[in-house]
Formats: sequence, structure tokens, C-alpha cells
Amino acid sequence: MSSTVCASPEAHAKLEELKAYLSSLESVAVAFSGGVDSTFLLKVAHDTLGPSAIAITARSESFPAREFHEAEDFCQKEGIRHIAVTSDELDIPGFSHNPTNRCYLCKKEFFSEILSEKEKEGFSYLCEGSNMDDEGDYRPGLKAVAELGVKSPLRHAKLYKQEIRDLSHEMGLPTWDKQSFACLSSRFVYGEEITRQKLAMVDKAEQFLLDLGFHQLRVRIHGDLDHGAIARIEVAPEELQKLLDERLPVAEALKSYGFAYVTMDLLGYRTGSMNETLTDAEKA
Repeated sequence: MSSTVCASPEAHAKLEELKAYLSSLESVAVAFSGGVDSTFLLKVAHDTLGPSAIAITARSESFPAREFHEAEDFCQKEGIRHIAVTSDELDIPGFSHNPTNRCYLCKKEFFSEILSEKEKEGFSYLCEGSNMDDEGDYRPGLKAVAELGVKSPLRHAKLYKQEIRDLSHEMGLPTWDKQSFACLSSRFVYGEEITRQKLAMVDKAEQFLLDLGFHQLRVRIHGDLDHGAIARIEVAPEELQKLLDERLPVAEALKSYGFAYVTMDLLGYRTGSMNETLTDAEKA
């Protein structure tokens, strides 16, 4: 993205709406992952409410250590109070079987734990960072958000991802051009078992590719370890040639992590590619 990008007047108007909405909530705990959306939301909340806005981050097997440390560093730099809670998705009944509503099961548990922490701290509301683009894909986690009464200020202000990036750029946030991230469990085929070993394999594989300089990527895992797990690598279309050029060291590294086969997805990176096999009935 260009360093001279400016947010549109419409985006600035939505930012003012966001500030007004947060002011009306009086005190908030922000579910903070350190990603583009939650960083922007936390920054605006803290600028608007001061110490009446805090961050709560859930640490888990599906949340890479690098993401937690980035979240921690941001809060320290901005002087925002940061609370970490531990969550283990694999202990949630049914989660490890990776059903199509896996995200709902996880978010229900995840937000319930953060809500308990919010109550102990005496804050009025819990806020999360979904935006208007999240309404266009299969997002069962939003059902948990609605059921638990978690606030979604970015959707309330009708902010889209690109507007959030543009505003973040103007505000000098380090996440303005950060790659989109979703929990590592989203790399698994629905119905295939999620294990700590396979989560660690995916985490190592993605970290290796990030260290090579790839920007937006996913390493999807197919199959079980006994019969030869497949790594399906998605990178941005403009980085497909780079992946081909680096194919030998990439294959060697991923095989050392436990993958039997290493493949490249010719369509490149796209959000929710594991949802492409779901029928409308399954999504409903």
C-alpha cells in the first residue's frame, strides 16, 4: 500500500461515530488479539475513554506466541492496561472434532472467560473487533457474540477493513498493513481432528514463511499424520513466483515439521477457503 494513502471523508465520519458510540458505553474491555481490527478499536477506545478502556487477551494453542508478544508490546507502548487469560480450546467438548460450528464453540467459551474477567474488573461492556466485511462470510462466531451481548463497535459504525487500514495508517498504528490473521484452528478441514501436534506444525510452517518475507499467507493442513499430512500453502497472488523460487527450502522445512507433502494453492490466499466446501444448509 502507498505511504501517502489517506482515509476517505466517509471513513472519518465513521470514526467520529465510533468515538461517540464508545463514549456512550462509558467503560469497556476490548478483546484484543493484536490484529488490524482489534488494535484500531483498542487505540480509539483508549484515546476516547482513557483508563476506562482496557485490553484482555486470551492465550491458547491456536494463538501464536508472536501474536501475543506483539499485543503485549503495543499495550506497553501505548500505556494501556493489558490482562492475559489462558484458554484451552481443545478442552471444549466437541471442539477437537472440528465441526462446522467450531468457531461458535470456541468464541462462546473464549468470550465467556473474558466476560468473567471484565466483570471482576468492574467494566461495563466487552467489545470485539469484527467489521462489516465479516458479515459477508460464514462466521459462526458472530452468533456467540450476539448471544453473550458482546458489543461490536466497528460494525456499529459500519467500518470496512480497508477503511480501518486507512485510518490506522493515518494514526500511525504499526498494524495498518499487517497481514490478516485468524486462529490456527481455521487451517483444518472440517471434520478432521485438531491436535496440539498439528497446531504446532502449522504454527512453525507459517512462522518459517513469514521469516522468508512472505506477507499474507495461510498453511492449511489436510489429512492425518499416520497417512501423510498435506500442507496446502496459500500466499498472495503476487508472491506465488517467490514461493516457487523458494520451493526447495520451504519443502525441506515443512517436511521437518511433520508434513509428508507440501503443495501450493494456485488460487493464492483468500479468507475462509476451508468454507468453500460447505453447502448453504451447513452454513445455515
